[in-house]
Amino acid sequence: MNLNEILYSKYGKDGSLCTNEEIYAALLCEVNRLAAEKKSPESKKKLYYVSAEFLIGKLLSNNLINLALYDDVKNQLAEMGKNICEIEEIENEPSLGNGGLGRLAACFLDSIATLGLNGDGIGLNYHFGLFRQVFKENAQTAIPDRWLNDDCWLNKTDKIYPVMFGNVVVAARLYEINVTGYDSTSNKLRLFDVEGINENLVTSGIDFDKTAITQNLTLFLYPDDSDEDGRLLRIYQQYFMVSAAAQLILDECTAKGCNLHDLCDYAVIQINDTHPTMIIPELIRLLVQRGIDLDEAIEIVTRTCAYTNHTILAEALEKWNISQLKKVVPQLVPIMEILDDKVRRKFDEPAVHIIDKDDRVHMAHIDIHYSSSVNGVAQLHTEILKNEELNSFYEIYPEKFNNKTNGITFRRWLMHSNPELSAFITELIGDGWKKDADELEKLLDFKDNKEVLQKLLSIKKEKKIQLKNYLMEKQSLEIDENSIYDIQIKRLHEYKRQQLNALYVIHKYLEIKAGKLPTTPITVIFGAKAAPAYIIAQDIIHLILCLQELIAADDDVKPYLNVIMVENYNVTLAEKLIPACDISEQISLASKEASGTGNMKFMLNGAVTLGTEDGANVEIHQLVGDENIYIFGDDSETVVERYKEKSYVSKDYYTKNKAIKEAVDFIIGDEMMKLGDKVRLERLFKELTGKDWFMTFPDFDDYVETREKAYADYENSLEWAEKMLVNIAKAGYFSSDRTIAQYNKDIWKL
Repeated sequence: MNLNEILYSKYGKDGSLCTNEEIYAALLCEVNRLAAEKKSPESKKKLYYVSAEFLIGKLLSNNLINLALYDDVKNQLAEMGKNICEIEEIENEPSLGNGGLGRLAACFLDSIATLGLNGDGIGLNYHFGLFRQVFKENAQTAIPDRWLNDDCWLNKTDKIYPVMFGNVVVAARLYEINVTGYDSTSNKLRLFDVEGINENLVTSGIDFDKTAITQNLTLFLYPDDSDEDGRLLRIYQQYFMVSAAAQLILDECTAKGCNLHDLCDYAVIQINDTHPTMIIPELIRLLVQRGIDLDEAIEIVTRTCAYTNHTILAEALEKWNISQLKKVVPQLVPIMEILDDKVRRKFDEPAVHIIDKDDRVHMAHIDIHYSSSVNGVAQLHTEILKNEELNSFYEIYPEKFNNKTNGITFRRWLMHSNPELSAFITELIGDGWKKDADELEKLLDFKDNKEVLQKLLSIKKEKKIQLKNYLMEKQSLEIDENSIYDIQIKRLHEYKRQQLNALYVIHKYLEIKAGKLPTTPITVIFGAKAAPAYIIAQDIIHLILCLQELIAADDDVKPYLNVIMVENYNVTLAEKLIPACDISEQISLASKEASGTGNMKFMLNGAVTLGTEDGANVEIHQLVGDENIYIFGDDSETVVERYKEKSYVSKDYYTKNKAIKEAVDFIIGDEMMKLGDKVRLERLFKELTGKDWFMTFPDFDDYVETREKAYADYENSLEWAEKMLVNIAKAGYFSSDRTIAQYNKDIWKL
């Protein structure tokens, strides 16, 4: 690519005279063209990965890396006096996802293309995403996260499909984003948008008219469902996605010669969590409409679909009341009733029925009965599904259940976000690891090499300084690069236990006030959004922001302890935070986290995990060994048994444990009440002392002790660097290339 020629052709001037915005627009156009020219994989059978979320992040540098153009463009820009990092900043991050589910889908698309597999993602083109998080008066507020403009990666197609809601027909327009594989082929992310979308419906914050269905379907990801209109809108939105997707899939398959009876030879549909579940009854409906017998249509769809479960939380498995479905998708209700009747004729056990005694349709039950595969996303998660949460189904369909431990794409999470470490690894072991991540194990040969260990420490310091400068520039947050960076970044949810981390911060604050000072200063960094209707999650954010203000104003404490919460945590911020991290907080209650992928990104970048034996932490522990991870807390068996017996009483721990009582009482103490909202702080206090559903208190003492041990071990820098090296070397297993190869071998068979 001759960038100067491209810029001169487009703007009639030398690149050095172009603005960053002009350069970005030209690069986007050229990279989009080159991506479109990349060969697409060909096979009779094609994968359709249907997901409500694709958290793809910024795409310019990712595409340049995958097209083997990054270094060349970076050097050409430098010759013009331009910095590629400043060009990257021009790009808006697409608001197409929220957390791990969406980021996983994005990593999977990258790996599907990299492995040369024929597969596209299908989702929705949200205009405002979840929301943009803004902090005001130590609380989260939400505003629309606008990202669409003239210079974005979205390509409009001429495909439009009708989607029917009762008597109302809405047009679904197909847009596409090119998905480049690393030194490989190119696929598509295909996003449907409603023709006639009306952004002006959004009036204040993220409030909008939820009843204006023909105009609002793609405004927001996960619209607030705390009222009936919101719940109905969720169903409208999900059906809009899957109806358009089903029509697209059938059109593409028949164009290749499919006679519909042999659909499973042409398509495999991976249902990513329960949001796309209605594609099963919708495909059945469409097949019957096209002349297929109902029983055969059901069998065809069952052979074509596969389901990924992403949660152990029963409340997260979607259930819709039959009366709601009759309002939105009356044409699907008779099919759902037939599917339920078929189950009831075979099985008396109510736990496996699709429609329960309260007339609620269990979407996951449709997925399990009427798909060919059900997979969990980490060893522990899959075993809990088989033995606990979905045991009744496992006893019926043991052959359907399988595990596919999640993975991440190393192209974005190492090559792009940490080029310094990436280059050093290549210097040590060659560049074969970029395509075969298992080659990272070669780094173990350098475990005792002091020069290598010192270099790892110097790269970490460089990334810490970069993060410091970025946060100061973007959010006016000040941190000390000579401190330990202890980071917890993920969606705000009680089971992920940001509240446990906050209680430790209070405990540490009180220790410092009492004169017990840490050897090395500690910077505790949080990043998280809370769902608008999730009040306690927002209260936890409020607590953290109050602690941030309190400590920043305390001259006795701030030289030793700093707490910050980054605003509007997203992929861009993750790319800055993860390479700079020393200690990775993975502290969910054992048995509650399906997998996690942040834990993988951190270890790949040389952070050491402090976590419970939960999700993929279990596999990280197995890989790195006891000496290179910090595990604390009750195990999953203990937690599951405690829930079964209903034996946990948080008040008992609160009254008997002095350290817990001090930390929890501090939430409603004078210092916090001066800074915070009385209602929020008292509500959180009552939630912890009266309920603590995710069992923060039983793990508290062990958490404090284990965290202090990690901080003490950090003082021996070479031993710490060895832990870093082992984590990097053992991260190869968590490549999404491995995950996708397993999906293809066991499920998709492309």
